[in-house]
Amino acid sequence: MDSVTQFALGASIGEAVLGRKVGKRAALTGGVVATLPDLDTFIPWDDAVATFTYHRSASHSLLMLTLVSPLVGWLVLKSQQALRPHARKVYLMVFLALFTHPLLDGFTVYGTQLFWPLTAHPVSGSTIFIVDPAYTLWLLTGFISAMVMSRERSTGHVLNYAGLAISSCYLAWTVAAKVIIDTRAERLLTAQGIVYDKLMSTPAPFNTLVWRIIGRVENGYFDAFLPVFASAAPLEVNFHASDDALLNELGDHWPVQRLVWFTHGFYKVTRRGKDIVVTDLRMGLEGGYVFNFKVAESGSGSIIPMTGRLVP
Repeated sequence: MDSVTQFALGASIGEAVLGRKVGKRAALTGGVVATLPDLDTFIPWDDAVATFTYHRSASHSLLMLTLVSPLVGWLVLKSQQALRPHARKVYLMVFLALFTHPLLDGFTVYGTQLFWPLTAHPVSGSTIFIVDPAYTLWLLTGFISAMVMSRERSTGHVLNYAGLAISSCYLAWTVAAKVIIDTRAERLLTAQGIVYDKLMSTPAPFNTLVWRIIGRVENGYFDAFLPVFASAAPLEVNFHASDDALLNELGDHWPVQRLVWFTHGFYKVTRRGKDIVVTDLRMGLEGGYVFNFKVAESGSGSIIPMTGRLVP
């Protein structure tokens, strides 16, 4: 999820655990701690594919965050003397703020290596878009209410709990919506005689009422949009080509292997002049995908592997 959402979740947790004890300081500290796992985006990898795929790995591992949580808690207590009388709750707040960050990321389409180093498999629920106001606004409303309202009453604190509860219910709804969409998409595609190798669904931007269906077929893929509350009308399916044969000479090339693994097979291959480009199909639309990586160049009858580079 985006950094604002992660901060809001951490701030809400901070308010819930410590707000009645230390006031605004709890929400602000929880918010800052919750954003720490995303500092891995500043690691200067030489390869754009490495930068793209190593994000949400070690820094988002539930095991690693559990291990470093006491250290982060100690640093928080060391830097904020006012929190020291509440050390046990500080450690609890820090643990929850760190632990929930990758769990929330795991609901998005890009997934998270939750169990690194035991396994590098990225867990991807693909039930919520990376920015979804219907989730974030409840958290923002809750902890901001607690910060601005009088501490002599518990109204703000209760509103913060309500924000956490409603946002959690919304996450549960996203899972239910995905089950509905996946079941309906498979039924409609079968009825329309469309055969596919792999099929996935992901919410359209900023909502969970309309979903994008992506299916991989031989030498290409198709996509379609399907509302949760839709009639039984046939899907309007659009087919697109993918020049997969361009990868025949690049099977051992690390950026290619990494992208095929990371995308769960939902990628396309195109030739742009001399450039061989692998595109992640999970973010964007045909003609406007977000993540396109140049992995090789063609010339003199051969394909030359290159370091992965992000291209428009």
